[in-house]
Amino acid sequence: MASPLSSQASEIQPIAPETILHETFGYPQFRGPQQAIVEHVVAGGDALVLMPTGGGKSLCYQIPAIARQRAGHGVTVVVSPLIALMHDQVGALHEAGVDAAFLNSTLDWEQTQEVERRMLRGEITLLYAAPERVNTPRFLSQLDSLRERGKLALFAIDEAHCVSQWGHDFRPEYRALTVLHERYAGVPRIALTATADALTRADIVERLQLEEARQFVSSFDRPNIRYTIVEKKEATTQLLRFIEREHEGDAGVVYCQSRKRVEDVARTLADAGINALPYHAGLDAAVRQKHQDRFLRDEGIVMVATIAFGMGIDKPDVRFVAHLDMPKNIEGYYQETGRAGRDGAPADAWMAYGLQDVVNQRRMIDESPAGEEFKQVMRGKLDALLSLAEASDCRRVRLLGYFGETYERPADAGPPQDGRGPLGGQRGHDVPSVGATCGNCDNCITPPQVWDGTDAARKLLSTIYRVQQQSGISFGAGHIMDILRGKTTEKITQFGHASISTFGIGSEFSEVQLRGVLRQLIAIGAVAVDAQAYNTLQLTDGSRAVLKGETQVMLRESITSPADRKPRREKAARGAPSPAAAALDANGQARFAALKAWRAEVAKEHNLPAYVIFHDATLASIAERAPATLEDLQGISGIGSKKLEAYGSEVLRVCSAF
Repeated sequence: MASPLSSQASEIQPIAPETILHETFGYPQFRGPQQAIVEHVVAGGDALVLMPTGGGKSLCYQIPAIARQRAGHGVTVVVSPLIALMHDQVGALHEAGVDAAFLNSTLDWEQTQEVERRMLRGEITLLYAAPERVNTPRFLSQLDSLRERGKLALFAIDEAHCVSQWGHDFRPEYRALTVLHERYAGVPRIALTATADALTRADIVERLQLEEARQFVSSFDRPNIRYTIVEKKEATTQLLRFIEREHEGDAGVVYCQSRKRVEDVARTLADAGINALPYHAGLDAAVRQKHQDRFLRDEGIVMVATIAFGMGIDKPDVRFVAHLDMPKNIEGYYQETGRAGRDGAPADAWMAYGLQDVVNQRRMIDESPAGEEFKQVMRGKLDALLSLAEASDCRRVRLLGYFGETYERPADAGPPQDGRGPLGGQRGHDVPSVGATCGNCDNCITPPQVWDGTDAARKLLSTIYRVQQQSGISFGAGHIMDILRGKTTEKITQFGHASISTFGIGSEFSEVQLRGVLRQLIAIGAVAVDAQAYNTLQLTDGSRAVLKGETQVMLRESITSPADRKPRREKAARGAPSPAAAALDANGQARFAALKAWRAEVAKEHNLPAYVIFHDATLASIAERAPATLEDLQGISGIGSKKLEAYGSEVLRVCSAF
């Protein structure tokens, strides 16, 4: 059922959201669907919002919270999964002059009680809390008290994909949030996420009882991100070349599957002179926090991490995200790559993958204690990611097609808001646009050669069949390929497999080619990997169509690393200005550098990341305008009334030197 409007909803005296946007946050206008979302929620409606990372989701609940609080509705409760995210968002709100607070384990008992007292008095506009706390009897009784006095304005459920068992960051505690609808039916709710395919979206709606909520689904496109996927050869070396050639001195995130690999890769990068730090759940909590703080507050840090790192990270100037191991699904891949280029400037999403990645992910699914329905869904999601990796056509078209969007090259939507990129594309059908190209992925920039692997696929399948027929047991990929290529190994001699009729009939194929064929056969379900039997290969019902020649297997030529070719992008020398300031003249560059130095001092004093004070785009606009008076600063995107009052004079002082 739809959440009815609260008893006071009809009495709200409208406060123009545009006024809050301009005066509090310093932005001249809404972007994309923000205004429609804000107006709907301010009026007391429920909403489900899907908007890409960096698209401005936070404003979609922060502005309604401010508007409803000023209209007498009281406190907005924001359900947030991470302490670091709460801290930075509350700090940013304080900088904008908004009364916000959080309740989490970083507070002592006295601090917790003080926040609770202020909340119960209705003095706090936005209160951030984790789902575990929201569901406690103590917190619910406090919400009851607020509700009885009409001082409970809104529930905002951030990272809502955590609700869904099909989502990439499933968190069971989110499931219990159904209590918000059942217990506080008159209070509007807004659920927000950056990634959810149709299945995940349906699960969110069901679990949070948002069946009657209005859904706002933005384009998933991040046009400033260049997607590159390469086959693994020596993955760490490939990564090192990529960073040295295209991202020397840049901030970045490198994702690895295991803790040991995180440690090894971080050490290798550090030994090569890259400012790299490890992050995973096995590290001491104080070390993890120290490394995360350095990443957020210092420039040029490369964080090597498991997927335990990153959700809710708002750092705008991450220039690349790299995956050394293939993620579980496209949602996870998209969410993680979306942490790059939040300032709208060019950024890279780079991934290396191989046959072993596919085998490992299949094994984890097969060995999971989950039910067969869940496993089948997870296999389908993995297959979709593998198809993206193996594709020879536009990566962006494939990626957006997965989320049910038809790609259209976006028109220039003006300068980024809040230092973030424009939204582009258009909602459409569930299939990619035939022949569409984005011009900003590896396949569009350097179209790969495609070869017909059908013959190789049939020979591989025939070899798997004949080996099983002769030996009565199955073997792994390496052994099957050795037989097909006619290699005489100790294992082949031991089992007498040189006598098999397919021995040596695939000698014209390289191991790299055959691994590509195997990946494709696994992707289309023609070959299964038996995780219970040492990752041996098994034929499936899908094998028949390939063996009979009814299914064609087209493959991209192997390209192991873009570093083997001429770099596609000119990399500025170390110490070059931020992309936001690239168009400034010499005096403007000098002002920008001075403003950045001043901002760093203020951020350190406030114990906040520098971008919370001002984004690079805001500093670049100030440097370009060369203001002499406070009036000159008005209208610059990112300078609201509180920041103008707090920092205006200092900004003028810094600029006056030039």
